[in-house]
Amino acid sequence: MKIASKIALCAALALGANAQAAEFVNVLTGGTSGVYFPMGTALSKIYGDAMPKAKVTVQSTKASAENLNLLQAGRGEIAFALGDAVSAAWQGNADAGFAKKLDKIRTIAGIYPNYIQIVASKESGITTLADLKGKRVAVGAPKSGTELNARALFKAAGMSYDDFSKVEYLPFGQSVELMKNRQLDATLISAGLGVAAIKDLASTTDIALVTIGADVIAKVGDPAYQAASIPANTYNGQTAAVDSAAIRNILVTHSGVSDDDAYIMTKQLFSEIDQLRAAHNAAKAIDAATAAVSPPAPLHPGAARYYKEMGLIK
Repeated sequence: MKIASKIALCAALALGANAQAAEFVNVLTGGTSGVYFPMGTALSKIYGDAMPKAKVTVQSTKASAENLNLLQAGRGEIAFALGDAVSAAWQGNADAGFAKKLDKIRTIAGIYPNYIQIVASKESGITTLADLKGKRVAVGAPKSGTELNARALFKAAGMSYDDFSKVEYLPFGQSVELMKNRQLDATLISAGLGVAAIKDLASTTDIALVTIGADVIAKVGDPAYQAASIPANTYNGQTAAVDSAAIRNILVTHSGVSDDDAYIMTKQLFSEIDQLRAAHNAAKAIDAATAAVSPPAPLHPGAARYYKEMGLIK
């Protein structure tokens, strides 16, 4: 028996005779042109191998807010979500779209950072946030984590959607198609670096990344937002680094998932990290040493046991 199998078996036995393995593991992701989907697909393969009696599926969604609501309703077992959305859901922040506290959500791990990437066509002349005024802008799918980021960021910059000549609420892939057809001037995409949608756009269209200054990030008033830099040559034609904002992504589950299943999910995430890194470069930022630091919703007890065994938390 492999070491991983022994650990999983011991964990299950420790929970007692009433513990039952999951019959279903639905991995909630995001749009197919973002980072959540390829990474979630890789995670489903990892969990399928580690939990052979469970039916493991992947669901493309509108990302953070929808994922958190689905978890609360028990319609998924693990999901990707932005840290600020998880915090808002746990607090029941109505302004962020959560009329009631989602009291069942639980943290598995903090993973890689999302970068708020505002991409404009070069011909639009947009290089700063102020340049977006009077332009046609996509802000993400309605009430998605991306759209929550857009509202918070523009508010901090003293702007609102009313400043734009047109606002589109679209997932990444659709906003990029409109930009290719010159029906949009810019789109805000909150995702890991090297996101497929921007790579696709940059392969056919000259682009410019909009600078987001540290002063604007500070005015958001949420510690989840941190100053960051998009390195030069992340995308075709982007020859210089661009100041931006970053927010950590969180893998989330719910309280109805058993301790042994949450333990296995957490352990396998780090044991098979190379599979995630092969799926998307953003996974290189995932680090077990920081995964349990300042979770925006309580750690699931099964996840906490893994971090304690590894000496990462007390």
